[in-house]
Amino acid sequence: MARTREFDTEAAVGRAMELFWARGYEATSVRDLTQRLGIGQGSLYAAFGGKDGLYRAALEHYRTTLAADALRALEEGADARAAIRALLTERIRVAVERGGQGCLAVNAACERLPQDAATRHTVRDMQDASREALAEVLRAARDRGEIAERHDPHTVAAFLVTFLNGLLVSSKITPDRSLEPLVDVALTVLD
Repeated sequence: MARTREFDTEAAVGRAMELFWARGYEATSVRDLTQRLGIGQGSLYAAFGGKDGLYRAALEHYRTTLAADALRALEEGADARAAIRALLTERIRVAVERGGQGCLAVNAACERLPQDAATRHTVRDMQDASREALAEVLRAARDRGEIAERHDPHTVAAFLVTFLNGLLVSSKITPDRSLEPLVDVALTVLD
């Protein structure tokens, strides 16, 4: 008879996400994970298939919580320029308040790619969702006359995602809010 899992899987994935975010994949050992999660190595392997499986679950948890919240806030903004500014500055704030940890997805791309195809897929899905959400906001803004007609929403959205990725890497180097004025420079692309 199979044993019943004796721990909250979702809570464990959340704690693992925090650990991977703070240390990265390579610097986080299975022992670190079992200690942080308060479970045995056998339980970790039974629930997640090992460190890689738990890492994938942590990235997915990040995508469905923090990344999804950022996109939801973007879509709820009435004024496109203000909504995009809020999205970018909030991502800087989160990265900076974590003492230079940056963004888990960007960190995963920097640490695990190009070798790890599964991580590439997960991060690409997050980037695509961000790009599509931004493009939709920009398309609506162009239709309302908030931004110039000449702007291609997909190209501007791709630029903003690329810019945000650079900001999040820079937040690891300069973990303070001095990056925020760069957001206003980037938003001039909408003029």
